[in-house]
Amino acid sequence: MNLLIPDMYQESIYTIDYKGLKKKKIKCLLFDLDNTCVGYHEKNPTKELKKLFKNLNQLGFKVIIFSNALPRRLVPFENLGVVCHPSSKKPFSRNFKKVLRKYQFQKKEVCIIGDQLFTDIYGGNKVGIITCLVNPMTKEDFILTKIFRIMEGYFFKKMNKKEILKKGEYYE
Repeated sequence: MNLLIPDMYQESIYTIDYKGLKKKKIKCLLFDLDNTCVGYHEKNPTKELKKLFKNLNQLGFKVIIFSNALPRRLVPFENLGVVCHPSSKKPFSRNFKKVLRKYQFQKKEVCIIGDQLFTDIYGGNKVGIITCLVNPMTKEDFILTKIFRIMEGYFFKKMNKKEILKKGEYYE
C-alpha cells in the first residue's frame, strides 16, 4: 500500500506551489493529461493550462505531458512549449526510466503529477520519483479508468481509516 501514497496531495495542478518545488530542486514535471491537465473529453488545451505551462517554462522546469493516451490525443498540446510523451504505459517503469536517462535527471529531480493512484502515483513511487496526486477534473473517465476509480475508492477508505491519506485534506 505504501506505493499508493503520494508525496504530495493537492486540489489541482493550479494549487501546487511550483516555486516550492523549485526550492526542493525539482527540475522536471511529468503531467498526466486526462483529468489532470484537461477534462477527459476536452480536445484542446485551455487558456489556463497554456498560461500555467508558459509560467513553468519561465521558472526553468522541463515540462512533459506523460500520458497513457495515444499520440493523436496529444497533438493539440504539442505547441505549448512542452514535450509530449504519449503511450507512456503507466504504471510500468520503462518510460519513466527512459525520461530520466534521456534528460539526465536524478530521481529526486522529477515529479509526476496525476489524478490516479494506480497509474501516476504507483508508477512514480515504484521508480522512486516525487509523486503528487491531484483531484480529477471531471467525473467522466475512460472505461478502464472507471474500474480503477472503484478500487481507488477502496484504498482511499482504507488509508483514511489509518489517517494516512484523506480525500480533500491536502498537503505538500
